[in-house]
Amino acid sequence: MNGRPHIVAWEQARELIGHGDLLLLRANAHNVISRVISRFGRSIYCHAARAARIRGELRCLEVREWHGARDVSLYDQVKQYPARWDVFLANPRHLGSSVAEALEREYDARKAVEFLRGLIGRPYGWANLLRIAGLHVPMLRVLIRPPIDDDASTHLLPVCSHAQALADRMAGVDPVPNLTDRVTEPADLARSLFYRYRFTLEP
Repeated sequence: MNGRPHIVAWEQARELIGHGDLLLLRANAHNVISRVISRFGRSIYCHAARAARIRGELRCLEVREWHGARDVSLYDQVKQYPARWDVFLANPRHLGSSVAEALEREYDARKAVEFLRGLIGRPYGWANLLRIAGLHVPMLRVLIRPPIDDDASTHLLPVCSHAQALADRMAGVDPVPNLTDRVTEPADLARSLFYRYRFTLEP
């Protein structure tokens, strides 16, 4: 996404948000952890989640520190973080004609949602967060072997963006090729050609 955010009020946005749309949370300049995550990733984002329409209600499926994998009200999240949640559409056509045609046949956002709902109740992946952090530490990063096996990350306790990358792969697409799911960060999802920014939510 480039330029200023396209702010859309909840009453209008609620009809536009799709089942399985990616949600990225802008960092809070006044929160140290939020700021560190976004700056390590060289982006404005500190958290990733997924929108889902469940029994007629818009929900937010996420993996949160201190909470683990959970299903919460998207509207409550928007009220808590006004003008900070960006909505992204899975956009295979951005990837080129032949690739796009294949992906449109294979990708199923419903499977991504089902996968994330299956994670609900699992703890947060603190050990994996430390691995990701280690990739940003000077000197230490040269000692850590870059992980390349996506399948090996499937059974690890996830962090937010790891869970979203896994969900998309279970739905038929690897959103960040050549980067294993478990070290995928919100910034990587934001840069992926698989997603297209739509708008930013406010109550």
